[in-house]
Amino acid sequence: MRIAFLPLVCALLPCAIGLAASAPAVAAPPSVSLEDLTWTEVRDAVKAGTTTIILPVGGTEQNGPQMALGKHNTRARVLAGRIATTLGDTLVAPVVAYVPEGSVSPPSGHMRYPGTISIPDSAFKGLLEGAARSLKQGGFLHVVLIGDHGGYQNELKDVAAALNREWAGTTARAHFIDTYYKVTQTAYVQALRAKGLSDAAIGSHAGAADTSLQMAIDPSMVRPDKLDSASGSATGIAGDPRASSAALGKLGVDQIVAQTVAAIRKARQEHP
Repeated sequence: MRIAFLPLVCALLPCAIGLAASAPAVAAPPSVSLEDLTWTEVRDAVKAGTTTIILPVGGTEQNGPQMALGKHNTRARVLAGRIATTLGDTLVAPVVAYVPEGSVSPPSGHMRYPGTISIPDSAFKGLLEGAARSLKQGGFLHVVLIGDHGGYQNELKDVAAALNREWAGTTARAHFIDTYYKVTQTAYVQALRAKGLSDAAIGSHAGAADTSLQMAIDPSMVRPDKLDSASGSATGIAGDPRASSAALGKLGVDQIVAQTVAAIRKARQEHP
C-alpha cells in the first residue's frame, strides 16, 4: 500500500505546488482614504497588516482675502494621504473640519471674520475620542493624531493621553505626532529664510509660508490677484504673501511628509 501510494503523491505534488503558487495574494486596498473603501476592503486591509490609521485634523477659518477657508482641511487630507502612502501600511480617516477657533459671542480671533466655524473644546475632544474608539473597534492598533492648526495642539496631546489610559492593557495605542505641525514652524521656516525671505514676510498666519504651502498642495484655493493687497491685521493676515510660490511651498511639503513618516515609525517601534 505504501509503495503504491508514493507514486500518486509524487504525481500530485507538482499540481498542489502550482495551485499554491497561483493562489491570489490579499490585494492592497484601492485607496488609502477610509472614505473611498468598502467595509470589507477595510476588514481585509487590517487583516493583511494595515493596522495604522491617521486621524487628520484641519479647521475652517479665515485665511486672508487670498486663501480659501478650507486651507487646513485640504492640507491635512493631502499630506496625510502622502504620509500614509509612504508608510505603506496605513489608512487615513476623514478630516476633522470643525475645531476650536475662539469665542463665538462675542467673537474673538478668527471668529471676527465671516466663514470661520468654532466649536467648544469639550465638543472637539469628544469628537476625537469617539472617532478614535470607533477606529480601534474596527481593528486598528495605531491611531495617529495630526493637526494642521497650531491652536489645538495641546488638545490633541490630551486626547491621545486620555485614550492611552483608557486602552491600557490592550494592544491599541493613540499617538499624537506633534512633528507634523512643528516642521512648519522650524525646518520649513529655516528653508524659507535660506531662500531670502524675511520673518515679516514668512509670517505666522496666511503669510508667505502659509500661502506657499497651499500653492504647492492645491493652487485652486489661492487667489493670485489678491496677493498684492493681502496684508495687515485688517485682512486677517500676519505676514506678507506677495513672495509666495508653489516652489517655496514644496520645501515645506517634502519636509512635513518625510519627518512625520519618521516620527510615526518611531512611535510604533516604541509602542508596538
